[in-house]
Amino acid sequence: MTGAKTAVEWLASVAPDPEACRWEWERNPLGVALLPAGSAWDVLILPGELGYATLDVLSRVLDRQGPVLVDFGDARMGFFVPPGTAARWLGTGIRTAGAGTWIVVPYPGRSSPGGVRWLVPPDGSGLLTDPALLELAMHEAAAGLATENDGQGPGG
Repeated sequence: MTGAKTAVEWLASVAPDPEACRWEWERNPLGVALLPAGSAWDVLILPGELGYATLDVLSRVLDRQGPVLVDFGDARMGFFVPPGTAARWLGTGIRTAGAGTWIVVPYPGRSSPGGVRWLVPPDGSGLLTDPALLELAMHEAAAGLATENDGQGPGG
């Protein structure tokens, strides 16, 4: 199977009705489906600026990354992490989607006119971002952003 096809199968496998999910992706003009978090993956949702900086750090240390979504206007970025992570996450300013929550997921390998899109599409292998590595990357990214912002103020 191709990467996009296996990614579709992997994502749709969490839907209450995988066939209905695939149908929704094919026929919904926005190309999105609503999927439950918490069984195959959770999602940690970072503010856009921190998310992009974190993704940059992860890109430097990993050959392959877990899926990453970005929303309308790049305001928020969602990193797919192992199930159960959301229930244990304590980070300030980080939203979580775990068991009992649903997220809007675009069709893999296709751009969505609605705004939610993949920055790192799933490859169908089930690869997820390691939460400990994500946390370390977030700290490095936040420190880098703080340093950049310190030099932009008056007299800086």
